[in-house]
Amino acid sequence: MRAVVCREVGEPETLMVDEREPGPCGPGQVRIRVRAAGVNFVDALFVQGRYQIQPPLPFVPGSELAGEVTEVGGQAEAEGWRVGERVLASVGLGAFADEVLVPASVPVRIPDELSDGQAATIGQSYATAWFTLTRRTTLSPEDWVLVLGAAGGLGLATLDVARCLGARTVAAASDAERLRLCIERGAHEVVDYSVEELRHRVREITSGGADVAVDPVGGPLAEQALRSLGNGGRLAILGFASGDIPQLPANQVLLRNRTVLGVDWGAWAMANPEDNRSLFAEVLQAVVERRLHPVEPTAYPLESAAVALRDLLERRVVGKACLTTG
Repeated sequence: MRAVVCREVGEPETLMVDEREPGPCGPGQVRIRVRAAGVNFVDALFVQGRYQIQPPLPFVPGSELAGEVTEVGGQAEAEGWRVGERVLASVGLGAFADEVLVPASVPVRIPDELSDGQAATIGQSYATAWFTLTRRTTLSPEDWVLVLGAAGGLGLATLDVARCLGARTVAAASDAERLRLCIERGAHEVVDYSVEELRHRVREITSGGADVAVDPVGGPLAEQALRSLGNGGRLAILGFASGDIPQLPANQVLLRNRTVLGVDWGAWAMANPEDNRSLFAEVLQAVVERRLHPVEPTAYPLESAAVALRDLLERRVVGKACLTTG
């Protein structure tokens, strides 16, 4: 089997593709032939040693994948798994490989409505967006939701989930091409924050302020998003893709009874596995009912993992990206 291996923390270009002997499929395990693996910003952070969790070296990056079951350990068979079933899985690390071994409780069956690429990239983005807008806060019909970094994978998922839940959306991005994609994906309004002041434009669009602002970007845009909220508005902080952790003015939280919410779907999912399975089932059911519409990711071969991560870091990826194994 082939696997992308990180032997030293550093830039993505240090990654190597190694040939490895596959391990035995033990009781209670399932072997998955990986067809596609999602490429996410967090994968680059792991490789660079910038994530809050630093796994021992060497390790195989990649947190989500899609493929098919090729072998079932004894106890796993009792749980209903059969060879040939299409599955997706969130694995934390290890997805950038030809195959993986996972506990039988980890895989989820892929509905026919999803391609391998879509299934491999739906986990982090859609689970995070659904967790944000149904668990950390809730929406009322016709609420206005502002989404920063809206043309990225998480941004597009948040736009999709917000529309699915009956909200109106304002997509904020940094150039016309990205905003065109947001419009194609159903954004009600758009703001180019490279040429427009975010808070004033959002207040104008929403006639007073957004109800929810979702920020995976951080940096100075976070304060702009906070100031764009109306009465009782909520700022959901999902991450700091810009690399800068914002210092938010507390008076802007106090004014107009605003709320700032931290969103860490990954930590919640690990602490609440059964609740997370229910959440993910809700997402997949919405896909089956065609209320959610995941994008088809840009595909790179497994050997180009470093290129994919570099393109992601330098914002050349619009939407989602995945590695394919052929």
